[in-house]
Amino acid sequence: MRSGKLMSVIWAWLWLGLATSVGAQSGTFFNERDDQYRLLGLKRAKDAFDLARSQLDRQQEIFSAGLLSQSRLDETRRAWSEAEVNYQQSLLAVLFEQQYVAVMEAVKYQADDGRKHVRLQLENTSGGGAELAHLIETEDTLFQSMKPDLIHDVYVSLANDDGAIISQPYEAKLEELRYRQPGTIDFSLLQDVDAVTVRLTYGNSGQRSVKIFLQKDASVDRVVVQSEQFSQEVELGASASFDLTLELFSGRTDTYKLEVVGLPPQIHRYFKDPGSNARLSQFKFTESTQTRSAALEVFLPDRDSSSVPINEPIPFWVLVVPRQSIETLGELEDRTWTAQEIATLGVGHVRLELVPRGVGRLRVKAPILYFPTAAGEEVVVRLDLINEGTRRLDNVEVTADPPLRWTKAIDPPLIESLAIGEERTVSLRLQPPADAAVGKYETRIRSTSFSDNQPIEAEDKTVSVEVQASVSVAPSLMLILMLIAFVLGIVIFGVRLARR
Repeated sequence: MRSGKLMSVIWAWLWLGLATSVGAQSGTFFNERDDQYRLLGLKRAKDAFDLARSQLDRQQEIFSAGLLSQSRLDETRRAWSEAEVNYQQSLLAVLFEQQYVAVMEAVKYQADDGRKHVRLQLENTSGGGAELAHLIETEDTLFQSMKPDLIHDVYVSLANDDGAIISQPYEAKLEELRYRQPGTIDFSLLQDVDAVTVRLTYGNSGQRSVKIFLQKDASVDRVVVQSEQFSQEVELGASASFDLTLELFSGRTDTYKLEVVGLPPQIHRYFKDPGSNARLSQFKFTESTQTRSAALEVFLPDRDSSSVPINEPIPFWVLVVPRQSIETLGELEDRTWTAQEIATLGVGHVRLELVPRGVGRLRVKAPILYFPTAAGEEVVVRLDLINEGTRRLDNVEVTADPPLRWTKAIDPPLIESLAIGEERTVSLRLQPPADAAVGKYETRIRSTSFSDNQPIEAEDKTVSVEVQASVSVAPSLMLILMLIAFVLGIVIFGVRLARR
């Protein structure tokens, strides 16, 4: 009995010496690479903490047996407390360092109202890490209180290349993002772009920005067509250009054909590439280019008709048809389509509108533009005004710029309106002064009017008036009388000579 008790005392003193020796060395050994490799530093701190805890438990047993002083127990407890603090600091450093929010998906799509949206999927890929969870017991109170698999207050916004926010809302918030449980945010784009910068702010002041190329919603499986100039007013005899933006929302890069339906055959049209001006009939997207531009050129006839009425809108559609559907749909231009029928085709389309406008065209005819006259004598110039356009002309006015001191009179001075094809005559009276020098004078005639509040001008005319020198009649009359008298004298002389 005594030998057993003696052995217990001997083992207690041996363990006390060992604990004292280890306790003196139980402080965490510092390694300068722990800041760089924090997970290894955490492992070192955990081993030191576990050792300090086992030492404290053992010494408490020895203290209870009366074989250890209070001072030695307090020293061991301080070593254990220091190891615990080092362990917790290393754990917090690893937890905060490994918080990471990844952008898993960014899909661009077009909503029913025509606006472009981006559906953004975010994921918490940190979660403390699998190795960290294996290293630390799941029942660790500090580990559980920090919730390493949960990131709070994730703020997200989308920006363009200039740094301006182009998302609506400008900034969205996810209250929490749990490990391996993605969160989705839907943004409306204020600017139509193919690449955005995703700005993320989360957790304990974690920040990152990543520029990504937007995926296209392949479930739509069509080309989305848009035009900023979808409605245009075009004068008869003129042309117009509709800009088109073609964006592929499909999982395949197929060949597509451009078609126009709803335009009267009198209106000629073709598609072209804005960059090269080459005509387009079919085109193809590439893997790197899923947005293209095109232009539709339309040419109106010179005159209106029942198919091309003036001031009445002509709606029509531009279709983007996949190559494999061309034969199935057949000739699209041979029939009249409604909006519902266009929608059921299942192809990309956009509704455009063309409003033919009449144009006023004023023509001036002058039979004679050269007039000889004498000083002080009046010249009358006749001008015929004709509306050769397709719109009524208003406030038709003729003006003239005669030489200095010449007088002019225009009748009528103003024609209130001139209907399509109507002709009116205007008289211009010009009179040089009585002392006008001999020579040739020119007068410019201008004709102006308005059509649909737009100024219309005719071709200018130039009238030439030549002032000639006045000729005296008396000398010529005397010469004629003398000639007559001479002829009569010869005749009388001849008669008398014949009688003899």
